[in-house]
Amino acid sequence: MRVSTRTRLAIATVAATALAGTAITISAHAATVGCSVTYTVTSQWPGGFGTNVSITNLGDPINGWTLAWSYAAGQQVTQAWNTTVSQNGGQVTARNMSYNASIATNANVTFGFNGSWAGSNPSPTSFTLNGTTCTGGVTGSPTPGSPTPSSTPKSPTPSPTPTGASPTPSSSSPPPSNGDWPTYHRDNTRAGNATDLAPLSTLSVNWNATLDGAVYGQPLVVGGRIFAATENDTVYALNPNTGAVVWSAHLGTPEPLSDLPCGDISPLGITSTMVYDPDTNRVFAVAETTGGAHTLVGVNATTGAVEIRVAVEPPLGDPKAHQQRGALTLLNGRIYIPYGGLFGDCANYIGSVVSVTTAGTGMLSYAIPTGREAGIWGTAGALVDAGHLLFAVGNGESTSGAYDGSDSVITLSPDLQRTDFFAPTDWATQNAGDQDLGSMTPALVGQYIYIDGKAGIGYVLHRDNLGGIGGEVADLNNGCDAFGGSAVSGNTIYLPCSTGPRAVTIDNNGTAHELWRASNSVPAEGSPVIGGGAVWVVDYFGGVLYALNPSTGAVLAQVRIGQAPNFASPTLSGNRAYVGTRTGVTAVGGA
Repeated sequence: MRVSTRTRLAIATVAATALAGTAITISAHAATVGCSVTYTVTSQWPGGFGTNVSITNLGDPINGWTLAWSYAAGQQVTQAWNTTVSQNGGQVTARNMSYNASIATNANVTFGFNGSWAGSNPSPTSFTLNGTTCTGGVTGSPTPGSPTPSSTPKSPTPSPTPTGASPTPSSSSPPPSNGDWPTYHRDNTRAGNATDLAPLSTLSVNWNATLDGAVYGQPLVVGGRIFAATENDTVYALNPNTGAVVWSAHLGTPEPLSDLPCGDISPLGITSTMVYDPDTNRVFAVAETTGGAHTLVGVNATTGAVEIRVAVEPPLGDPKAHQQRGALTLLNGRIYIPYGGLFGDCANYIGSVVSVTTAGTGMLSYAIPTGREAGIWGTAGALVDAGHLLFAVGNGESTSGAYDGSDSVITLSPDLQRTDFFAPTDWATQNAGDQDLGSMTPALVGQYIYIDGKAGIGYVLHRDNLGGIGGEVADLNNGCDAFGGSAVSGNTIYLPCSTGPRAVTIDNNGTAHELWRASNSVPAEGSPVIGGGAVWVVDYFGGVLYALNPSTGAVLAQVRIGQAPNFASPTLSGNRAYVGTRTGVTAVGGA
């Protein structure tokens, strides 16, 4: 059940209405601190609820804040974002994070949390800011000339009114140079759109590079070299014209499958897509080695010298039960590393994200607040939007009772605080049936986020307000079980469905429509990319690379490349497509 009532309380008057969330606004004045607090219940379900709180400072600028309130019906805060919360009985205290401590005059700060309740869930009736009750206005004049507030970290806000114009996506990373492909699907929007690719022509295999293991991650292209990593824990630089090895760096001994509690990759070495950092000229990879150790390694892209080596173990659970499958993300001098479980969902793993600087220092982490599972394993890793990271989260251990953060899309701030989330209304049922959203990385389509998963339902979300539990803008029950990363061009998203690729368009009002689905003769389950007037997708079981018409899904060309790992996605550069295979890398000309 989802509550949709909104209530406002000003000074001592409470008015309740049946609108979209439960909100109260308390305004008043104090001698030195004036404030207004808006408390909004964004969603409610049996035993749990989600809330946003917005503080507006009406007095002099403050640096460091503490907001306090009390619950009258035994509610408990279970998880918070953009704040640190402590609770003693019914008394709740929320304190600032390092990045939102300052509130200028007439500026505001927003944070959110999930809570539990039993019997009833009345909203608080009074708040204090830094010990002073918010009772409306200020008794003195605020300091003149207070600066206009800068934007605060992304957090849930009221849903914007759709407009005809789609905002330009912001990935908080510079666009790659012509021909370069320095991260999964080319940049942090994960759109997979190579606008500078040569027009499609006759396809042929230019070369096959046999390496020392399977290449599960998407090959990178930087500065006229191909970079690939193998399950034997080796990073290679290859000549793009011939496939000849320029250098290789062996990082350790991979973990044999016989030493793991479950899984389907043997041996288990480097599985995720690497990322290139232009500031340090390093290629970064996470290698799993014997004993289940996970190590971030920074390799000099010119020489192959290993310059950084740092342990990056997941914060909770058994390290050996975790698999690092999702692509690495570079954002503002930090590497972000998602963790999920092994094939079979065995043993004690908990989905998490770990981050260190490109110098290997300043470790941060975030873990899903569940007892077990909830892996973050989608092959595309993070989608970056407005400087924040969006991840898909898999099924968790909880199949009833309070929501546990699983089966969701989450937004994390750069310091790994959760600032927003979406989960389907039937998250518990999806958890029980392994029908979660964790199999596909979210996609940015104009003003919307699109997510599909294993349940065959696509969800359209507002990019600035994911909606909490059951808060989608629209859904599309098209039967697409999606695994991997998608590609985006304009308002069209190309999906990696288990029955073959499909195209979906999203209208300005958020309505999603299926544009086409590939015929049964194109059994390609790989993650699509776009370039040269075609959609490129791999049939990794059959070993075929297809080029499809973006408007109809009709086959324009195809070529046999050899069997590829699950969820394989081509890299497009110049006039070639490069594909990681079970034996190395294959280059296809005619792209």
